Amino acid sequence: MSTLRAVVADADVTVMGVSIPIPMPFAEELQLKRASFGDPLALAIPSHVTLLGPTPVRVDDVPFLIDHLERAAATVEPFTMVLRGTGTFRPLSDVVFVQVAHGIAACEQLQEAIRSDRWAADLAFPYHPHVTVAHDVDEVALDLAFDDLADYSARFEVASFHLYEQDQEGTWIPAREFSLGTATSVAGR
Repeated sequence: MSTLRAVVADADVTVMGVSIPIPMPFAEELQLKRASFGDPLALAIPSHVTLLGPTPVRVDDVPFLIDHLERAAATVEPFTMVLRGTGTFRPLSDVVFVQVAHGIAACEQLQEAIRSDRWAADLAFPYHPHVTVAHDVDEVALDLAFDDLADYSARFEVASFHLYEQDQEGTWIPAREFSLGTATSVAGR
């Protein structure tokens, strides 16, 4: 997720995103690596796999989004995710990421369910689940990120995804957790 707060000037609109959070200790490890590569947003963005990128949402529409996310969560059972190695979107986009090696189909199913109905939007690029580790940095830092994490590997269970809200400083705050395979959710922290 990236920062959109500056674009949204309406007090009745908030910026929200949906993603699978990477669990500890992997989340902190990847976030600190991202910071070490000089990424200016490293500490504002928790390590994650995006399902719905930054989206302006009218405050009155948040309950509809929550209902929609509960239905989407019910469509996919918990699954195992494996992160392995690095990839890049260069030359189209200056991004280096850790690849999702296992769990791709479940991520694709979730993002399709989430990006439906009133939340459908055209994507600039085809959906590709990943964990960004370098963005908005120079070529040397991109190369370093690509090489430094080439042998990275992590395995964990995914039982939920989160709805995040971007605060005034551009930091993404978990607002609500949605358990997979069920229509129930857990209130945010």
